[in-house]
Amino acid sequence: MNGWKFEELHETPSQTGGPYVHIGLMPNQAGIEVFEHSFNNQMVQDGTQGERIRLEGRVFDGLGLPLRDVLVEIWQADANGVYPSQQDTQGKQPDPNFLGWGRAGADFDTGFWSFDTIKPGAVPGRKGSQQAPHIALVIFARGINLGLHTRVYFEDEAEANAKDPILNGIEWVPRRQTLIAKREERDGQIVYRFDIRIQGENETVFFDI
Repeated sequence: MNGWKFEELHETPSQTGGPYVHIGLMPNQAGIEVFEHSFNNQMVQDGTQGERIRLEGRVFDGLGLPLRDVLVEIWQADANGVYPSQQDTQGKQPDPNFLGWGRAGADFDTGFWSFDTIKPGAVPGRKGSQQAPHIALVIFARGINLGLHTRVYFEDEAEANAKDPILNGIEWVPRRQTLIAKREERDGQIVYRFDIRIQGENETVFFDI
């Protein structure tokens, strides 16, 4: 081997997300046209099945200040509880008019992010359990090493929420409320408000994924 000596390669130091995460992942929001088909927060089409909703909120730091350059991604089942993925093993046909995945950047002035989507159906859990309707959500922002994963449940699904194995796995019961989106009707549209708090009082429950 000509004197070559094997040395174990070590992991490079982790880096936090920089101040321009949203530009790299959503350049169109910054007025930069790069991709032919940009990812966005519109997840429904004319033929999408289910109850149409708007999911919105803000992300707050430990001081209670809204982050205005945060990026949010969501992943969910369709109205029948089927994921548009080969990893869904239920054997059911997913809604062909529903994407199931979306990406949104917070408004640079207000910090609000939003998605136009549908309320998902319940999905199977482990060992024959049933999970309440929910949306998986991950946020990226400056100062965060890895994306923070959480879930969005719906306050008008109290019976299903009470049986959900993930919610019941959160030992401190009051903290389960940090995963519940509040429902309201605004100008004839159903809106669920879901604010995320990274630190401090009422910190949102995050999952190690």
